[in-house]
Amino acid sequence: MQTVITGRVWKYGDDVNTDVIFPGKYTYSISNPQEMALHALEDLDPDFARNVRPGDIIVAGRNFGCGSSREQAVTCLKAAGVAAIVAKSFARIYFRNCINQGLAIVQCDAADSVESGEELTVDFAAGTVTTPRGEHRFPSLSPEVMDILEAGGLIPYVQKKLQIGQKGDAPAPAA
Repeated sequence: MQTVITGRVWKYGDDVNTDVIFPGKYTYSISNPQEMALHALEDLDPDFARNVRPGDIIVAGRNFGCGSSREQAVTCLKAAGVAAIVAKSFARIYFRNCINQGLAIVQCDAADSVESGEELTVDFAAGTVTTPRGEHRFPSLSPEVMDILEAGGLIPYVQKKLQIGQKGDAPAPAA
């Protein structure tokens, strides 16, 4: 993950639930992330999946990702190329699923000062979101969360940790 992300905005409102992020009707019939991406947000914004570009950023209001705990609602956005989600607040399980899947996530009030199609920059080191109408601060993510995001998600993070542990436990070569 980059520490500074600049991308085009897709703006949505409050209470965007997991069933419109990834329609429930596909939950058990689609498992390939690239195919999931084709259906991302189709019930809320039919143009999204056709027009999203790698590096784009979703900006939303309150309670983004409410609803079920299905990971497909994160996987489809990440596979579509979304680089980050910035929202006033997130459903707790969705926030954690984003971290687990390695999708950058920021909680701040930038939604009020940006429109769809505009450019936005998220600077994780500075703790700022910059829109055409101003700069917004956000609470820093912990170093552990940043490490998980930089690894690409929880599974790659744990795999990396286990490899480091195995290397440290390996017997010394015979002389």
